Amino acid sequence: MPQTETVSVQDIARAFVTARRDGHALPDYPGAIPPDLATAYRIQDAALQLATGEVVGWKVGRINPPIDGIDRLAGPIFADTVFDATDGDLPMPVFAGGFAAAEAEFLIRIGTAPDPAKTRYTMDEARDLIDAVHVGIEIASSPFPGINALGATVTVSDFGNNNGLVVGTAIPDWRETDLNDWPVTLDINGTRIGAATAATMLDGPIGAARFLFEHMAARGIGLRPGQWISSGAVTGVHPVAVGDRVTAGFAGRYTTGCTITAR
Repeated sequence: MPQTETVSVQDIARAFVTARRDGHALPDYPGAIPPDLATAYRIQDAALQLATGEVVGWKVGRINPPIDGIDRLAGPIFADTVFDATDGDLPMPVFAGGFAAAEAEFLIRIGTAPDPAKTRYTMDEARDLIDAVHVGIEIASSPFPGINALGATVTVSDFGNNNGLVVGTAIPDWRETDLNDWPVTLDINGTRIGAATAATMLDGPIGAARFLFEHMAARGIGLRPGQWISSGAVTGVHPVAVGDRVTAGFAGRYTTGCTITAR
């Protein structure tokens, strides 16, 4: 890697880590836009080296249209941004001067660590490594307000635009039901903003887990039991503002929610 690129990667990573730590906005992207996914993940890796929080999971998002045949991306989820919503409403912080959105998602928990040397999985092999699936909400938020407008490489470079998980109820019969067929909704302040099924998101939640297992093996990053996989926005990425009340519904069986606050 050329020295000039090393400096740029480190500077961008440091700017995002500092902004996230201090809670301030970045009105402009702090460097050159990453020209490809490889550069974007180098920035993410550099930021992970600078960050002090424990990584307890990974978000998976869609790249549309794909870049060089790659149609998903990944970013870390930190322990201090994951909250159990089974006991009621939650305050979920966002970067008020940056980008903020809520996404209804199936949240997958890893039960068995993937073999770090295995780089390809079938759907059944990926499913066998999972021990639980919950309903939930991903909070997407970044200090940079333009993160979602400038493409996947920018999204990847700032931890995949993740800023938290609302972990709702576990689905006890997830192995016996087709989650891809479940109708999922997202309401903001009582108004229906999105409705869809996971069948519209490539090969669904288990496919997102399969992607992550292969992706992390390629990056040389180990996964461990108990880590979460936020499997992708079923109804879309819905902008939110401080004070908004967000409710996600799943097949008429489960709901979970949060209220957006300022970080």
